[in-house]
Amino acid sequence: MGILVLVFMFISLTQHGDAHGPDSCSHGGGLCRMGTCVSGEYLAQYCFEPIILCCKNLSPVTSES
Repeated sequence: MGILVLVFMFISLTQHGDAHGPDSCSHGGGLCRMGTCVSGEYLAQYCFEPIILCCKNLSPVTSES
């Protein structure tokens, strides 16, 4: 039964539909997270739909001089 679950998860990840992948997420300033985005972040897109999300900060990151 466990092997069937793993096969199902693999098929789900390979047929991700609207997913853009981790490279697209990181180039856009986001982080791939599993499950949910943390506080202060929003769902921008999917790295691997529907499990791994691309989360971005609500406010832009500023560097202090």
